[in-house]
Amino acid sequence: MEFGFTTAAYVVAAVLFILSLGGLSGQESAKRAVWYGIAGMALAVIATLIGPGAGLWLLSVVLIAAGGAIGVVVAKRVQMTEMPQLVAAMHSLVGLAAVFVGFNAHFELGRVLAMDAAGREALEGFAAVLAHKDGVEQSILRVELFLGIFIGAVTFTGSVIAFGKLAGKVTSAATKLPGGHALNAGAAVLSLICLIWYFNTGGFFPLFLMTLAALFIGYHLIMGIGGADMPVVVSMLNSYSGWAAAAIGFSLGNDLLIVVGALVGSSGAILSYIMCKAMNRSFISVILGGFGGTGAPAAEVEGEQIAIDADGVAGLLEDADSVIIVPGYGMAVAQAQQNVAELTRRLRARGKEVRFGIHPVAGRLPGHMNVLLAEAKVPYDIVLEMDEINDDFPETDVAIIIGSNDIVNPAAQEDPNSPIAGMPVLEVWKSKSVIVSKRGQGTGYSGIQNPLFFKDNTRMFFGDAKKSLDDLLARIS
Repeated sequence: MEFGFTTAAYVVAAVLFILSLGGLSGQESAKRAVWYGIAGMALAVIATLIGPGAGLWLLSVVLIAAGGAIGVVVAKRVQMTEMPQLVAAMHSLVGLAAVFVGFNAHFELGRVLAMDAAGREALEGFAAVLAHKDGVEQSILRVELFLGIFIGAVTFTGSVIAFGKLAGKVTSAATKLPGGHALNAGAAVLSLICLIWYFNTGGFFPLFLMTLAALFIGYHLIMGIGGADMPVVVSMLNSYSGWAAAAIGFSLGNDLLIVVGALVGSSGAILSYIMCKAMNRSFISVILGGFGGTGAPAAEVEGEQIAIDADGVAGLLEDADSVIIVPGYGMAVAQAQQNVAELTRRLRARGKEVRFGIHPVAGRLPGHMNVLLAEAKVPYDIVLEMDEINDDFPETDVAIIIGSNDIVNPAAQEDPNSPIAGMPVLEVWKSKSVIVSKRGQGTGYSGIQNPLFFKDNTRMFFGDAKKSLDDLLARIS
């Protein structure tokens, strides 16, 4: 009875997770999708607590309550600008959990194998499942938990480094130790040797040695990836965490964990591929090579950045019939999305065409800009993807860039030696006039200079984006 209920509950939870994942593909259905996910997770937790092999309910409830309380505190404190690093931190916890569960499965298997037949018959829960495995099944279990620990360890240290890069606590530049790829390859070969060793002996030392190698791989891989590729890294680590969960699901014989892990792993991998395609980058080169690597110096940017004040921007918008706004991470940092939404409402009320151009990797998290604009209640129908709007810039009177750099950098098309050469970008420079809202004259997160800022039709609207837009709104009724 208990097993039947748990199985049925897991099936329903899996369906809810699938509906949740599918609903997140659209802004209109995203809120409903989140509730599907919450309901699915609540059902899965309840079914696990009352299912076969359950025990230590008081401790379980205490830990769930503590985790929920921590989640509430974190959710209230974290700003939208900090969401990328929060996601990376969550991935690290998933990876660490996979490592701990894998080690626990190893120790439990050893304990069961050390018992006599009578002792095995008295076992319950996961230990009882292990007691009924034959030699082949035990070998398969070792491979499953080995892979779960390996992927989890890579995910853990990789996510910690990604958090550090996104939070500015670790340099965003691609950094490798002497030896570069050879070190990663050596650690991977060592892990493979440890797999064969562990498969044949079942000893703890090869498992421990592999864990150290995997922790190094996660650290060194992500350190070797530059800041401009971090959106891909976040989605890639999401995929890793899913596969780690799936591998541990096989070890525990938990069907729901397998399904959910596969969903997360495959969706993260697909998203990473889509983003790499949008950047005209090879997924393998992003993961293994870091950002850049052309070998030749990028072209020098010459000219002068011409500043404009709020009165000048208001004048350009007064004469414009069509406006395209391109938001970036700087808008999120300044929390200027409400001001942008108000500017949009005022311009549209005066009969002007206003639309938004969103690059697939704008911000530091996939969909980051879409979420901010939705939060500010910008109409969905005027928020367009890069491919939908790029051809319209030549007929656009004013393009307004708010906190973006790499995604509007013409060097991607004009300089074959640029680190972002070949990356599809929003061709804002083809507009009649370009206004760039930016704090100062420095380079962006990736450290690449942008020739757009020096073009004749570009004017630099220096200052904090929120304050600059406040000044502009005061001049536009």
